Amino acid sequence: MLSRIKNCGILAVFISSLILPAVLHAAEFNSSQRKEMGEFVRQFLIENPEVLRDAFEALERKEAKIKADRVKTAIKELAPDIYRADGDLIVGNPIGDVTIVEFFDYNCGFCKRALPDVLKLVATDKNLKFVIKEFPILGPGSLVAARAAIASRAQGKYWEFHTALLKKRGSVNEAGVMQVAKTIGLDIDKLKKDMNSEKIADILRRNHKVAQALNINGTPAFIVADNIFPGAVGYEQLAESIAKVRAKGGCTIC
Repeated sequence: MLSRIKNCGILAVFISSLILPAVLHAAEFNSSQRKEMGEFVRQFLIENPEVLRDAFEALERKEAKIKADRVKTAIKELAPDIYRADGDLIVGNPIGDVTIVEFFDYNCGFCKRALPDVLKLVATDKNLKFVIKEFPILGPGSLVAARAAIASRAQGKYWEFHTALLKKRGSVNEAGVMQVAKTIGLDIDKLKKDMNSEKIADILRRNHKVAQALNINGTPAFIVADNIFPGAVGYEQLAESIAKVRAKGGCTIC
């Protein structure tokens, strides 16, 4: 560790005292001096290759922080469309002190795997608001399922239909969607009429626009306060993130 720190210090001094002035005043050096300088840098890095690794790791951390800061800013700016948009399914406590948002696709295997975690969170945390974002990105079947799910809201069966579709084994296509709808007692003729409304199309366009702004290109993706958790991260991580938000006084942008 001390050696690494020493090497990083050497490199920092070298960069600040030699490379930067050299870049700024390259014309002042002749070809022999530039060659000698290049050989010095090359030999130093050969003898201390871990310095490159440290530099790359530092760069990755810096870029990750910049990306995270941009996402937090975007979430704050888009908070109304993320947390309070008309047409999204809301379960749990509608006035809960912490909100989780999930972007999902009915044909996403990881979304199906995450369903038990979602159900457990909703069942055990009575002060949690859960917002479902239809985000069909896995083909025509996904789009049909999303349209039908939102349309089922008019018949008061959105949550029941949502969970039934995610519990369905295999891929979801139009025939499968209608079979599930029939099983839970939906009026199929009304469902087919309602699911083609322009309002539902607007909801899906809005969700895609928000996802694009947040750089969400896969499912599931969870948002807790101003943090995004991509993938089926599991109950424990989601519950921990909720606890951290509460420890800070709750969600101020939800």
